[in-house]
Amino acid sequence: MPYRRKESFLLFLSLLYTMRKLTTILLLMFAAGASAQNTQQVNVFLGSSGDHGQMSPAASSPFGMMSIGPQTYPKLHMGYEHKAKTFLGFTHNRFEGVGCQGSGGNILIKPFMGDDDAKTSTLTKQTENAGPGFYQVAFTNKIKVDIAVNGNNGAEEYTFPQNSKKGFYIDLSHTLANKFVAEEHETGPNGISGWVDSKTTCNVGTYRVYYALKFNTPVQFNEINKHRLTAGLNNSVNNVQLNVAFSSVDLAHAKAALNNNGFSITKTNTEAAWNNLFGRIKVKGDAGREKLFYSLLYRTMQSPYLVSEKDGSYRATDGSLQKTKGEIYNGWAIWDNYRTQLPLLAMLFPDKYKHMVTSIANMYKYGKKDYATQHEPSNTVRTEHAIVVLLDAYRKGFDVDFKGITDSLIADVDRLDFTHPDKALESSYDVWALSQILKITGKTELSVKYQQKALQYKEYWNKDFKDLTKPDVDKVSARAMYQGTIWQYRWLVPFDSKGLIELMGGEEGYLKELNTFFDNDYYTHANEPDIQAPLMYNFTSQPWKSQNLVQKYAVDTVVQYYFNDNSRGIDPFVDVIYQNKPDTYQRTMDDDAGAMSGWYVFAATGVFPACSGWPVYYLSVPLFNEVQLNGAGKAFTIKVENFGAKNRYIQSATLNGKPLNRNWLTHDEIMKGGTLIITASAQPNKSFGTQNQWVSSVDMQ
Repeated sequence: MPYRRKESFLLFLSLLYTMRKLTTILLLMFAAGASAQNTQQVNVFLGSSGDHGQMSPAASSPFGMMSIGPQTYPKLHMGYEHKAKTFLGFTHNRFEGVGCQGSGGNILIKPFMGDDDAKTSTLTKQTENAGPGFYQVAFTNKIKVDIAVNGNNGAEEYTFPQNSKKGFYIDLSHTLANKFVAEEHETGPNGISGWVDSKTTCNVGTYRVYYALKFNTPVQFNEINKHRLTAGLNNSVNNVQLNVAFSSVDLAHAKAALNNNGFSITKTNTEAAWNNLFGRIKVKGDAGREKLFYSLLYRTMQSPYLVSEKDGSYRATDGSLQKTKGEIYNGWAIWDNYRTQLPLLAMLFPDKYKHMVTSIANMYKYGKKDYATQHEPSNTVRTEHAIVVLLDAYRKGFDVDFKGITDSLIADVDRLDFTHPDKALESSYDVWALSQILKITGKTELSVKYQQKALQYKEYWNKDFKDLTKPDVDKVSARAMYQGTIWQYRWLVPFDSKGLIELMGGEEGYLKELNTFFDNDYYTHANEPDIQAPLMYNFTSQPWKSQNLVQKYAVDTVVQYYFNDNSRGIDPFVDVIYQNKPDTYQRTMDDDAGAMSGWYVFAATGVFPACSGWPVYYLSVPLFNEVQLNGAGKAFTIKVENFGAKNRYIQSATLNGKPLNRNWLTHDEIMKGGTLIITASAQPNKSFGTQNQWVSSVDMQ
């Protein structure tokens, strides 16, 4: 090759390499920018005012049990009220969105100045700012606080006015509505370490937190009483960094985890962790709706908590020290979120969910209670329907060691409560799940026995739920039921929808009663008993009604008569349930550890779990032009043609270029990746979804 031609060719290759490298850099920058933008769209103040969600802006990282946030007066379940100006300090954990007036609130730390009484002094909020993983506030007395959390490590930076008397008030016995049990601590030249025992949510069980605190400057500790003390600072010190580490295993792990990272480094690290998870699902559409979506998605990723250490050690629910080659999680609200948040985690984060499934199975090895044991490795709420979750996970391809826990599963089911109408239906669901698991493990005779027991739900249903003429059918907690009415609980037979239709005399009777339920606003979105009901037209001749209802309760102004503190009252909720503001949700509606935010996320994506225990999803029109699910590393893209505010009905659909003549998908179809194109319309296509329907039946294989 002539020299000039060769030189030109080499120059061309060099330019090509440079362009490719530049393109790669630009793509990475674009991806990082898009990911960062998702984090910035999250409003952590959503649901933090009034009895509207019971969430907080506390700094936390994905599935981390450390959650550092403000304690205000007055307070809500999480220790914080957005409208409150008076601050009492900062606490280091809370279980987001749960009832029983909240739980957590361990280790209260409050900065103070001057000659104020350390215990009774208060702080007045001037400004605050927060996002996933961090919280910042400035007070009228010129104290500023910057807090960030990454994993089980927190960084707190306090800025005081110059040359002032200052210090910290520390209450090691502080809790929220859950009770303090015991604590032990020791102080050093610039820190404290020890453990705290507290009651779990609703004061049922007990959990222990090991901790280590370290100031970056010498402090003078003075005891107020056995569990409260002050940490005095030199007057010349104006900037103080406090690092804290948690462990559920022992004090040695907490001390070893303690680092010197400040607010900025910790904030950067935790934002990267959040961005990584947000990248598992991408939506394109209305900018305001995107912000609401990511704000609610954020709430689905705060629990359960990673409680095992990097060396594999963890505490089981009987308090014993165990080892794992994977990860162990704790902190459950399964009764609340087994139909929404947990299936969402299975879809978006299978790499983490496989460990969560193992952790749920472990409860049957080491001790499972419906609420909590006396040796929980973290705060927790309740575990009813854990057996349904295990069956659901197995059918979605997750490994479950059923043979190792069969005896415990049977014993747990044999203890189920059938004494109240709601309990009878709820317990029947678990009995059905056991019958399915026994069939899977080859125990055919036992499977038949428990399937017959599950079918006894029909006797309970006919006794309590068939007759709608009784005066108490729309009374919350009538007949000793839990936070629901006869009208709302009567639909809770997700494992045998076919049988439920038969109990109402066939489809005509079923549709008549379902229409009455929704037409008269007997449905409530304030709690979980009937949150599957909007999907229950999908297996009838009118599936288009479910397409409408899913969008209705996600984005429309609706009427809601039922609350957790009254029945069909005189003060109905007339508004949009999901809004991007502190007093979102209807009154008395808790987010319940991602249960209700998870409902919205599924509604927004256009795929909704049909029945926990089966790997099937019903379809509706997404709330965005495009949704991309990236849980298994293979993108499943949902595109909407003819997208519009009024176009909420499926006119037609294609899956990977082929006509889709059904209104459901399997878990496997989604996780394999592909493209679903939904053509939307303002008018229902009353034939779409009426062929090849998926309807649950107690004897399905």
